[in-house]
Amino acid sequence: MSTTPKAQILAMAGLVDYQAGAVVSRQIIKGESGNVTLFAFDEGQELSEHTTPFDALAQVLEGQVEIKIAGQPFALKAGEGIVMPADQPHAVFATKRFKMLLTMIRA
Repeated sequence: MSTTPKAQILAMAGLVDYQAGAVVSRQIIKGESGNVTLFAFDEGQELSEHTTPFDALAQVLEGQVEIKIAGQPFALKAGEGIVMPADQPHAVFATKRFKMLLTMIRA
């Protein structure tokens, strides 16, 4: 169960803090149909290549990231997002400290 307040304005990037040499996450919403998770990556941190059975939308809130999808690199910065397709390998590498909101819908 999420501990995120409901029916309140949220300063999204402020809901998770950076930690040196780490990736930090906070689940905002979790349900049977999907979830929304906020991540903070320190510079140089990564999520190694993996696949998921569902599409996922990554929205960059601050900083810079390289997301590889099926081997193709995409450089994103604050205000940009990308859909990572289901069943295609993808990886995340923090070229600078960054925060992202990840939305995955199970359908």
